[in-house]
Amino acid sequence: MSDLKQLGSLAKEASRVLATMGTNEKNHALTMVADGLEADAAEILAENEKDMEKGREGGMPEGLLDRLLLTPSRIRQMAEGLRQVVALDDPIGEVLSMKNRPNGLTIGKKRVPIGVVGMIYEARPNVTADAFGLCFKTGNAVILKGGSDALYSNMAMVASIKRSLKKAGVTEHALELITDTDREVTNRFMKMNEYLDVLIPRGGAGLIRAVVNNATVPVIETGTGNCHIYVDETADLSMAVDIIENAKTQRIGVCNACESLVIHKDVAEKVLPMIKTRLFAHNVEIRGDARAKNICPDISMANDEDWGTEYLDYKISVKIVSDIDQAINHINKYNTGHSEAIITQDYNHARKFLNEIDAACVYVNASTRFTDGFEFGFGAEIGISTQKLHARGPMGLEALTSTKYIIYGNGQIRP
Repeated sequence: MSDLKQLGSLAKEASRVLATMGTNEKNHALTMVADGLEADAAEILAENEKDMEKGREGGMPEGLLDRLLLTPSRIRQMAEGLRQVVALDDPIGEVLSMKNRPNGLTIGKKRVPIGVVGMIYEARPNVTADAFGLCFKTGNAVILKGGSDALYSNMAMVASIKRSLKKAGVTEHALELITDTDREVTNRFMKMNEYLDVLIPRGGAGLIRAVVNNATVPVIETGTGNCHIYVDETADLSMAVDIIENAKTQRIGVCNACESLVIHKDVAEKVLPMIKTRLFAHNVEIRGDARAKNICPDISMANDEDWGTEYLDYKISVKIVSDIDQAINHINKYNTGHSEAIITQDYNHARKFLNEIDAACVYVNASTRFTDGFEFGFGAEIGISTQKLHARGPMGLEALTSTKYIIYGNGQIRP
């Protein structure tokens, strides 16, 4: 459907139906959708290959191709994510408080759906399933505007989900996909205040900035990830190398991958060559400051732009610091508020790092790659918010709810 107003109207009507659905009914439909995605895997993979072929021919970077790629295991993981959402408690209808006033009124507060959620995202077809599952469980309709790079994949997945909804006896307008790739359509979508209650962008810095700057619909900003790992002077160096290898190379095209290293000067001469050996095995280019390059002359020289860059590539920056305060200052200056980690055996340093780093997720002795709704036990995520209002960090079910006050009286009138 290409007419945005008609699409918005259908989603709005569907949201009113979804808001009244019981938990068992929603869970039954989600289970059927999960089963349907696995049953339709061959068709979805075939359509994804069309997107991949187009991406390769267009010179899409390796990190973005990895985001675009669907595999049988990734489809199974998406289905498993939906089943995990089924297993989670339904937040809708939860009464958060109930108080009696002196005038006899009883005033309560409970969770309710937001209404219609809009999503604008790039070449990440897994977002299609995640966004639908979380929105549906919380009684929200969702309108998706995926990137043109993943158009065939998204169309195949949405078709599968709609077939399953129809089999479950649920309105298929709970999910809508905008297939028109015209930029003007995207601009109009960002201004559909009559139909959209919130808009969530998910993608690179350019996309997020464009939505934040141009949308009139309220936006939850999901951020880019210039994620740091700080190797403290008390760090277990073997642990540090293992964590850094995982955080940098397990998947390079994701926002929770490590892009920047900060290393204490007292361990730099020992640990940096160990890190270099491990990362060079993955063909990672290391860009270090003067002190780092003095230790390892075969790494590249960093410039000021490197400290604030989310590479999404086999590249990483390295800064040598004199103490934990310098490390924290450097990280807070250049991070994007996403995920930061310290490797240390010093309890006080761990506490200081946790308290003073300004980010949605702060780790002690663990990879930043765990910043993920699935890993946090949310089943899936609709994005990772790096803003501070309404939601922050991986956004699961609760982030897709609002609240309303419910007031019981027995004839009170205000004097």
